[in-house]
Amino acid sequence: MPENPLPETAPTTTARPLRLGVAGPVGVGKSSLIATVCRALATELEIGVITNDIYTDEDARFLRSAGVLEPERIRAVETGACPHTAIRDDVTANLLAAEDLAADFAPLDLVVIESGGDNLTATFSPALVDAQIFVLDVAGGGDVARKGGPGIGRADLLVVNKTDLAPHVGVDVERMVADASAAREGRAVIALSRTDESSVAALRAWVLDVLAAYRSGAHVAQDPGPMAPHFHADEDGGVLHSHADGDHAHSHADDHDVVAR
Repeated sequence: MPENPLPETAPTTTARPLRLGVAGPVGVGKSSLIATVCRALATELEIGVITNDIYTDEDARFLRSAGVLEPERIRAVETGACPHTAIRDDVTANLLAAEDLAADFAPLDLVVIESGGDNLTATFSPALVDAQIFVLDVAGGGDVARKGGPGIGRADLLVVNKTDLAPHVGVDVERMVADASAAREGRAVIALSRTDESSVAALRAWVLDVLAAYRSGAHVAQDPGPMAPHFHADEDGGVLHSHADGDHAHSHADDHDVVAR
């Protein structure tokens, strides 16, 4: 018997699949985490995946080559702009991709949407996803969880990834998880390695619990909060990009000496 199976008679209040967002900086292992979720649940759930990259479909190709799902169930969105724009400011492309995927493979249980690699403040709009995972990895440094931000602090789940690398990068995983738990005021944290069966089981159980709550109508999508203003350099000096609620304006810096905030 699989652990934490979904109740066969669980009441269903929505026919739409659960949309689960996965965000985090470049290189933390978002695609690998999604592959792990697919391997752990593909025999129990009908799953689709949407990846986001600025100019390529590289993450989608990685997942297809990994053989975790039928290739047609993995779709790519090329955002052509800041990765967070397509998951927070204008989610149209991802919404359309999610709806097309759900229609083509109905009935789906779960659609996982991977953000392009972004900074520590990247969050999904609740208009796009029902729940979201924010991913860090030990190679980014043991202190990164203490730095906070809406993704670290208020995503539905924080994953400290690649824990098997900790001895090689001098990181105390227990301390990093404790720091993360403190930053999140007790919200869920999982220390994950794809080679550690117990951590994979914990991730699998979390996804199933959220799915069960979503199907019963008990889960309510939360907004971790807007991204902090941040700077994008370009040949004209750069753009100070704000994602405050109700304010999607871009203010252009006059100088070349503006630093990232």
